[in-house]
Formats: sequence, structure tokens, C-alpha cells
Amino acid sequence: MTVTVKQHPTQQQSAAPVGLREKIGYGLGDMGFNFYWANISAFLLIYYTDVFGISAAAAGTMMLVTKIVDAFTDPLMGAIADRTRSRFGKFRPYLLWLALPLAGAGVLTYSTPDLGETGKLVWAYGTYTLLMLVYTAINIPYSALSGVITSDSQQRTTLVSFRFIGGFSGGILVTYLTPKLVPLLGQGDDVLGWQLTMLVFGIAAALMFLITFLTTKERIAPLSLQPGTVRQDLADLKNNKPWLVLFALALIIMVTITMRAGSGVYYFKYYVERPDLVGEFLSSYMLALALGAAATPLMTRFIDKKRLMVLLMSLAGMLSISLYFVPSDAVGVIFALNLAIGFVLGPKSPLAFSMYADTADYNEWRTGRRATAMTFAAATFSQKLGGAIASALIGWLLAAIGYVANEQQSSGSQTGIVLLISVIPGVIALLAAFVMRYYSLDNTQLAKIQFDLQQRKAEAATL
Repeated sequence: MTVTVKQHPTQQQSAAPVGLREKIGYGLGDMGFNFYWANISAFLLIYYTDVFGISAAAAGTMMLVTKIVDAFTDPLMGAIADRTRSRFGKFRPYLLWLALPLAGAGVLTYSTPDLGETGKLVWAYGTYTLLMLVYTAINIPYSALSGVITSDSQQRTTLVSFRFIGGFSGGILVTYLTPKLVPLLGQGDDVLGWQLTMLVFGIAAALMFLITFLTTKERIAPLSLQPGTVRQDLADLKNNKPWLVLFALALIIMVTITMRAGSGVYYFKYYVERPDLVGEFLSSYMLALALGAAATPLMTRFIDKKRLMVLLMSLAGMLSISLYFVPSDAVGVIFALNLAIGFVLGPKSPLAFSMYADTADYNEWRTGRRATAMTFAAATFSQKLGGAIASALIGWLLAAIGYVANEQQSSGSQTGIVLLISVIPGVIALLAAFVMRYYSLDNTQLAKIQFDLQQRKAEAATL
């Protein structure tokens, strides 16, 4: 006799195909976040040194020190989000509640008060910390949302690819428009130009968060409706070996990406000596990242996620190192190499975030507990820390090589700037490829995990 187990409607929905409208809506959310993140990665350091008026070393140290706060707020926000109960779900409400506060914090961060050097440094610490706190409080729930829209691993890869297509598209807009909007809106006053530019980006981001809220749906519920303690959630992560590998990987890769983005402005302004091409250089790089992200679902149909990540990071490392040997007047070659690096780095983000959701499933399969937001929160902290380390390294190295803002650089200073965009991030990318070898969740094990989880939830639904 054949026994048929009736699947609970929620589980049927969680594995059903995700519609194009929902994918686009989810992707627009990350476009909004990149109106902040891409701006911070590409322009905040040079804003602090060349407009705000603090030293490169002080700015780099400040961007690293503020991550100490994030060490506590990211997991805390993950715990809060996992325990949120509302008629809109666990994670979606934060897109409504915090969109405008984030816009306000962005404007304050890119404001230059008439203060002395000490006062400006205090202002920078305070406003940047505020921006990161609000960013964390809205971004952690958004990231976790991808883990409860669908339970299918391949669909997650597609969904997260849409996220990063949106994110990199936001990066394209930011890196292309910012160098043009600041002088246009400021009319010769860069201080005013930066404030108004961030106001424009903040309003646009708030509208995109609203669209994400309206078009997405939370479908996956944990096996146990009673969440464990925060200490238990953290202990589960500590014992989740695939997640630990991804934590290290995210930190390492973000150092690579942020170092290349943050040094790109200095590279074209002071080495290539074509500041007029900064917008095109950075936006074309973001376009290549977006194309790489868009190609990710196709790649994962033929190559396992782990092997694909190792291959791509190895290529990124070798291509980045080769940029060191390109002369400053070979602008076409510089652009071509930068596009190739962007394309092979593009799949990194959708791959990693899809794997984070897989590790949340793995933890639930192993322990019976699911802490989706905590899984993404600690991972997001890893990315932020990687970005902060990269910004600090840029600032410290610029100070060490004798960088002077808005002046002709020495040959040693120029060489240091070239190293920042080529050899240093290239070596770090090769390190990421090595670390990825220790990731253990392959397609066969993921299929078993999903089957077992669905069986458990179906059995629970019949009780």
C-alpha cells in the first residue's frame, strides 16, 4: 500500500517558482542600498580627505573603529528581526520603518560643519556610526528576506542574482552620477553638492524600499515557532562549519572589492591623470559586476557553487595583479582589464548570499532551530568589517607613501596607489579561492537537506 503524505500549503508555496515581479521587486531593494554602500565604498574616503578636510590616516582609522559598534549591532539586529512579529511578517516591516531615517543619516554623514580638526573628526565618527547603525537595522532584515521567500537552492541563486543585478545597477548609477551631480547641485560649492546629492539618493532609495515591501512575500516558517535564545543562535553559528567558511570568505572578498573601488578614484585622478574618466571607469566596472551577477544562475546549472567560486576568485586574482604592469597611458587596456575583473567578481555576491541561505537550512536540519536573520547578520558584519579593513588599509598606505590631497603625487605615492588597485587586492582574491576549498555543502547534500526538511514539516503539519 502506498502512503501519500499531504504537504502543508506553506511548504508547497515555499518551493513554488518565484515570479518575475517578486524577483525584480526584491532586486530593487539592493539598488536602494547601493545608493549608500557604493557611495561609501567609492567616494567616502576621498570625500573625507579632499572635501571634508581630515587626513587619510584619520579617515581610514575612523572607518575601521566604527565597525567595533557593528560587531554588536549586526548580531543584535539579527536576533531582533528573527523575533519580530507583525502582520507584515518578520523582515519586511523594517523596509517601511527605517527608510527615511536612513536618508537623514546619509545627508548628515556627507555634511561638512564649520568646525576645527578635532570637531570635524568627532562629527565624522558620530555621523558615520549613526549611518551604519540605521543601515544595519534595515539591511539585515532585507538580507534575511531572501532566505524565507523560497526554499529551493537554485531559485535562491536566481533570486539573489536579481538582488545583485539591482545592487550593481545602483552602483552604476552612483559611480556615474555622483561626480556629475556634486558640481551640478552645488554650483561650485562641493560641500552643498554632496549634501544635495545624498538627499536625492536617499529619497530614491526610500521609494525602492517601498516597492520591495509591496512586491515580496515571506513564505518559510521555522520548524519550531518558539525561537531559541540569542546565545543559542550564536552557538549554532559557531558550530556551523560551512557558515564559518563563508564568514571568512565574505571578509576576504569584500577587502578585494572595496579596495579596488575605493582606490579607483585616486588611481585615475593621480596616476592615470584623467579625473574626467572616474565616473566612466567606476560605472563600467559596476556594469561588469552586474553582468557577472546576471550570468550566475546559468553558471550554477553547469558548475557546483563551490568550484565556481574557486575558479572565479582565482581568475580575479590573476587579472587584478596583471593590472600593475599596464602603463598609465594605456587607458583602453585599463578599462578592458577592469571590465574582465568586474565580470568574474560579479557572481561572488549572489553565490555567497545564496550559500548563506543554504547554511541556514543546514543549521535547521542539524539542530531543528532556524535563525535566518542571525545567519545573515553575522555574515553582513563580516562584509562590513572587510570593507572597513580595506578603507583603513587605503588610508594608512596613502599616509605611509606621503599622499597629499589635491597635489601632484611623487613617483612613490603613485606606485602605492597602483598597488592598491592591482597587486594587493589580487593577492587577497587568491587567498579567497584557497579558503573556499574548505566549504562542504555540495549539491547532493543540499538536495538531501531540503528533502528531509520538507518531510519533517509535512509530518508536523499532519499532527
